[in-house]
Amino acid sequence: MMEINYIISVVSRDMGGDMVSLCAEHKLPIVLTVLGRGTASKKLLDLYGLESAAKSIIITAANAQKSAAFIAEVKRRFYIDVPGNGIILSIPIKSVGGAMALALLSDNAVPDKTPPKLTFENEMVVAIINEGYTDDVMDAARAAGAMGGTVIHAKGSGTQKAEKFYGVSLVNEKEIVLIVAKASEKADIMRRIIKDAGPGTPVGAVVFSLPVSYAAGLNL
Repeated sequence: MMEINYIISVVSRDMGGDMVSLCAEHKLPIVLTVLGRGTASKKLLDLYGLESAAKSIIITAANAQKSAAFIAEVKRRFYIDVPGNGIILSIPIKSVGGAMALALLSDNAVPDKTPPKLTFENEMVVAIINEGYTDDVMDAARAAGAMGGTVIHAKGSGTQKAEKFYGVSLVNEKEIVLIVAKASEKADIMRRIIKDAGPGTPVGAVVFSLPVSYAAGLNL
């Protein structure tokens, strides 16, 4: 079994360039930068002395050894465990298409014979919603115990079939809300979002979750 992780870092907009430079230092093969914003209220921003909710989301991938080294360096250099400095999390990649892609992402590491981990303490809830309804989703999520989230702007490119059968429009402006929560709270958060803001409502949230193998910077 080859352990490869999809690593997501969420930091303030002015730290994005430094995070990309650190990825280059660790020779990570793929580095993507996405602009987003936090869901923290003005009161919370003032509490932590933050000027803006604007975020840079740095996405990369690495094998187990590089993942551990990179995450440790992020924590050391950017004080990620201090509230307000950002978060970093890793999501295990189940499979990779093609030997060349596998070699690239794994840095030609020798496959690990250790059985894969099947239980995770944290999970990331992903809600794809219509633009402008982030507060509705976060109100529902916080009512079920969520602490906060990150929002990414996107544009749908779905099919008429989805809209016809599920009442979900996938062709207009969208927002993707990412919420990391304890695995024990994930189901309640998803149920509340679906109940208050799911398909059939103006929000039109489509919700799913991904396992998180490691997370830092979260007040869970």
